Amino acid sequence: MRILVTGKNGQLGRSIQKLVNTDTKIDNNQSSNEFIFAGREELDLSSEGSISHYFDSNDRFDVIINCAAYTAVDKAEEEQELANQVNHLAVKQLAGIAKEQKARLIHISTDYVFNGESDKPYIETSETNPINVYGKTKLAGERTLQEIMPTNAIIIRTSWVYSEYGNNFVKTMLRLGKERDEINVVSDQIGSPTYATDLANAILDIVQNIEFKEVGQKTQVHHYSNAGKASWYDFAKEIFKIAKVDCKVNPITTQQYPTPAKRPKNTLMSKDKIAGTFSINTPDWQDTLKYCIQILQEQKNEQ
Repeated sequence: MRILVTGKNGQLGRSIQKLVNTDTKIDNNQSSNEFIFAGREELDLSSEGSISHYFDSNDRFDVIINCAAYTAVDKAEEEQELANQVNHLAVKQLAGIAKEQKARLIHISTDYVFNGESDKPYIETSETNPINVYGKTKLAGERTLQEIMPTNAIIIRTSWVYSEYGNNFVKTMLRLGKERDEINVVSDQIGSPTYATDLANAILDIVQNIEFKEVGQKTQVHHYSNAGKASWYDFAKEIFKIAKVDCKVNPITTQQYPTPAKRPKNTLMSKDKIAGTFSINTPDWQDTLKYCIQILQEQKNEQ
């Protein structure tokens, strides 16, 4: 199969590349697949013309994995048009192209489609009600995809993604922990951290799954994050504990840390559906956090 992965320079795109470019691709039965990775320089989702040109200039794909997104949550409040183009209108265009090419589409979405007011984990059919521009544009992308592709697509909502690549909470905490004696971190927003490599593995497993390969399957929404729950405060404490960083973490409320974009309070998501449908494993967030920090420390030692 010819598989296009968009957003090749992002955390998830790079994590998929890492897996398919190493021996682990044999474990995922990916050796017979041809992966094509596209970044903004080849396929710019902020430009309708760039998207059209890219697909006009390339042979058809069997699967499109859309990892590209506008993810700057606070900046989206100012750059609403750009966020809407990348997270909504570009998805509409990709869905139209996938349908035309008879390709299957895997699209990555977010826990921020929820308002965070639930006292139990969200399931895929829970009411969506985003409270910031980023969440609204991502939900619009989900809906337009489902309208254009009622079959042959999968939407995967994920949360709190981190990795050894790019900018993310883990890398920020490790940097701040070395610069400061103490930091304040929000303790009243609850969710599940997600190691991008675990999500990448899940996506590659789905691509090979017979359930996904069957043409005409109804388009479905699935949730994927690592197992367990944490506040940002819990997450920061665990990062410092694993990395042996001597920095005090003080819990504060959302009210004490105002941001341009509102954040949902509780976005825990149930992973029962994806586990049942595709036999997907969801490792505990603390376990894979150790693995990521180990990689980051090894990279630092090599510098």
